[in-house]
Amino acid sequence: MKKAILATKVGMTQIFNEDGVLTPVTVLQAGPCVVTQVKTVENDGYSAVQVGFADKKEKLVNKPTKGHYDKAGVSYKRFLKEFRFENAEEYSVKDEIKADIFAAGDHIDASAISKGKGFQGAIKRLGQSRGPMAHGSKFHRHQGSNGSATTPGRVFKGKGMPGQMGGKKITIQNLEVVKVDAENNLILVKGAVPGPKKALVTLKETVKTDI
Repeated sequence: MKKAILATKVGMTQIFNEDGVLTPVTVLQAGPCVVTQVKTVENDGYSAVQVGFADKKEKLVNKPTKGHYDKAGVSYKRFLKEFRFENAEEYSVKDEIKADIFAAGDHIDASAISKGKGFQGAIKRLGQSRGPMAHGSKFHRHQGSNGSATTPGRVFKGKGMPGQMGGKKITIQNLEVVKVDAENNLILVKGAVPGPKKALVTLKETVKTDI
C-alpha cells in the first residue's frame, strides 16, 4: 500500500459530468493528516507511518498522549492511525498527507463503522420471510423453527437469529474517485460510503487489481 488517508463523511450529493450524466457521490473531508511518528524495522520491528487527523482541545488529551504529540511537535489530534506504506521511509514527522494523494479515476477501499440500528428481529436483520398476516395463522413476524428437538437437541452455532444490527466495521471495496478538490481537502467518491455523517472513514488504495 502506497496511498491512504483519514477523512470524515460530509454527506451525499450528485454531480453531472461533461456528457450530462448524473453520478451520485459521497463527499469526504479528507485530511490534512500530519505524520506523528515513523516506525522502522530497526526500532519497532515493522515499517509504518502513524498519522493524526482532526484537531483536539488540549484539555481533552491525557498526559501520555499529550507527551506523544509534544515529542512529535504537532498539535493534538482526535484520531490516530497507522498505515503500513511500502515507502514509509520516505516520510518524516510533521509531513502532511492531503487529499491530492488521490486523483480522479483512482479506485479505493472505504472503511467505517456502520450506522447502529439497535436490536432487530430476523426479518429486518437477515431478510427472512414473515408468515401469513391473517388472524388465525398465529405466525406473523416470528423467526420460525430454530432446529429439531431430540436430535440434535440444540441450536447450531451461526444460526441466524434476532440481535444487534449495525455498529460494525464495514469496508466497501473498489469505489471510484470522481473528483478531488485539493484546495478544500474534499474527495468525491462514486456511490455510498459506510457510516453516518461526521463518521471517521479510512480511505486506502484498493486491494483489487482486476478493475
